Amino acid sequence: MTEWYEGLTVLEQIYFWVGVVSSVALIVQIIMLCFSSFGGDFDIDGDGDIDVDGDSGVSIFTLKSITAFLAVGSWAGLLTCSLAPVELHWLSAIFVVLCGGAAFAAVVILMRAMLKLQYNGALQTDKLVGKRATVYVSVPAARSGRGKITLNAQGRYLELDAVTDGDKLITDEVVEIISTENECTVVKRVEPKTAEDATVGGAE
Repeated sequence: MTEWYEGLTVLEQIYFWVGVVSSVALIVQIIMLCFSSFGGDFDIDGDGDIDVDGDSGVSIFTLKSITAFLAVGSWAGLLTCSLAPVELHWLSAIFVVLCGGAAFAAVVILMRAMLKLQYNGALQTDKLVGKRATVYVSVPAARSGRGKITLNAQGRYLELDAVTDGDKLITDEVVEIISTENECTVVKRVEPKTAEDATVGGAE
């Protein structure tokens, strides 16, 4: 190993050490991401992101994407140098940019896809306003306590906390969501005109 390293040019040694450090950093980030996915407490977003956002709201220049660029690019540069004569080692810079850029783009695309999945799985409470629901647990009058309502919205069955500004709402009453506050819905009584209006969950 020592003889191999001593036989490297200065440029190859730079590629080698950049590759080692960035690869270790990339592995650590992957491990942290895995722990975070399984409910760990690692703050993988606190990575010194440069505030340059794409259309999806994901920062393009992040520690993860830059590390991927350096790791893949440096190993590609070292491989190119090992295959090319010394006088052509300058060509390795082209492969560093091409291979590192591909890794950079792959990380950005992956993070955008993960964010999109997370966004799609999150409940968008603002879109619940105007929906009709059914009282599941009676809602005390004048916001003196919380009850629960049920409805079908955003492709799922929901059971949400609810308060009302009016009179007490009893179980199985049809209500309308007029706002959402502090992870709780504010509802009002709806007098159904037809049996269809009283259907649990209402139509979206």
